[in-house]
Amino acid sequence: MFSGLSPLVIEDVVDEGERIVVRARTPQDTAVCPVCGASSGRVHGYHWRTVADTPVDGRRVVVRVRLRRLVCPTRGCRNTFREQVPGVLERYQRRTARLTRQVMAVVKELAGRAGARLLAILAVGMSRHTALRTLLRIPLPTGRVPRVIGVDDFALRRRHRYATVVIDAETHERIDVLPDRTADTLEAWLREHPGIEVVCRDGSATYAEAIRRALPDAVQVGDRWHVWHNLCEAALSEVKAHSSCWATVLDAPLYDGPRAQTTLERWHQVHDLLECARRLQLALNTVKRYARADRPERMLRVPKYRASLVDPYREHLRTRRAEDPAVPVQHLFEEIKSLGFTGCPNLLHKYINQGRADADRSHISARRLARMLLTRPDNLKAEHHELLARLTAACPEMTQLATRIRTFAQLLKPHPENADTLELWIVQVRAVDLPHLHAFTRGLERDRDAVIAAFTLPYSDGPTEGVNTKTKRIARQMHGRAGFTLLRHRILLG
Repeated sequence: MFSGLSPLVIEDVVDEGERIVVRARTPQDTAVCPVCGASSGRVHGYHWRTVADTPVDGRRVVVRVRLRRLVCPTRGCRNTFREQVPGVLERYQRRTARLTRQVMAVVKELAGRAGARLLAILAVGMSRHTALRTLLRIPLPTGRVPRVIGVDDFALRRRHRYATVVIDAETHERIDVLPDRTADTLEAWLREHPGIEVVCRDGSATYAEAIRRALPDAVQVGDRWHVWHNLCEAALSEVKAHSSCWATVLDAPLYDGPRAQTTLERWHQVHDLLECARRLQLALNTVKRYARADRPERMLRVPKYRASLVDPYREHLRTRRAEDPAVPVQHLFEEIKSLGFTGCPNLLHKYINQGRADADRSHISARRLARMLLTRPDNLKAEHHELLARLTAACPEMTQLATRIRTFAQLLKPHPENADTLELWIVQVRAVDLPHLHAFTRGLERDRDAVIAAFTLPYSDGPTEGVNTKTKRIARQMHGRAGFTLLRHRILLG
């Protein structure tokens, strides 16, 4: 029970109900002067020291130790000194070493308020401020400067303040946390830590510039996940742009009415005024989206309707409108309401005006088709393979899109020959009419060296993203109240 107090001589144990008091003394051995290192056994006096120990049976344990004040034998040194008991009593501490270790383990995981609440249940009384001070006294790991690092940003306050985390990309250990994500801060840190040969990062131009300035000979490795994500966005845009092709295979109607008319008119306006787009009062990305479409029909989309409360009564509405095209909507509402409809009349009006009562809803959306194109073929069902083959054969561009995606997916497994394969892939994409993929290839060209390194080297920014995920958990655990110093300390403790 009191094995942690074995260096002391226990004289008495008293049960006081809510707490247990242990009286002890130090052994009558010589002690070492903390200044000169000389041993002394000459006693000058005694004093009592009271510390808390690990609880027993849910009750607090208080240890009262009688310590000696010894006389230093060295002339010119301090006159007297108090003896210490290493491993049990530390200087200026009110807790034993083993209780301090337990408290540190709790506050490392739970920090202030939550740590203090749990310690109170464990019969260790402590305020949240003391818990935070104990947490900040835990020494941070001071490892070597790694050869391969990963850098990424995370939000201190989303859309307002960001910080940068640096990790060892090989061992996944945290190295440091920087207070912002500017190029100057990262550059200064890299100059202070020579020996770094490889840096893994995302597509950030700020980090790329800082690495180029501080470590011109270092290899920058892009993140394969971000590259694939960018391809997914470009593929989705291409699928949407060819809705008029693959929708005919499904007999799915395109958007019609005022919205479609406005889209077509805007396409002509954009192409007539490309050199002075400000006259249209449109966002730059909107103008780019219209400009990439070589034909106005490519701006039309297949309707994507969410499930509605009216869907179970579609057949009844079709039958009634076929029998009497002039039947009032209010009469239809009363009829389906008697059948169990729980919605409002406005929902029925909107449903009929959209044409959903007369036409079947398309059983596939542009996003779902893009998902099938981007899914590993082995993970698709047999019916999905057949549907995908029909849809990609709707036009030559869709066929080329499917082929280019399958070819690019093979590059995600790092291999030294992927550099030449990537060059060939870019040339093949530029030879087909896929403007959104052309924009994607331009992004690859801007960061060519990092992308090639991502496809040829085994390193990745994935471990850094994992640290960011854990950082979000830490921030949520403290309800966003942690300052940078405390948050940095908890991140580096891991």
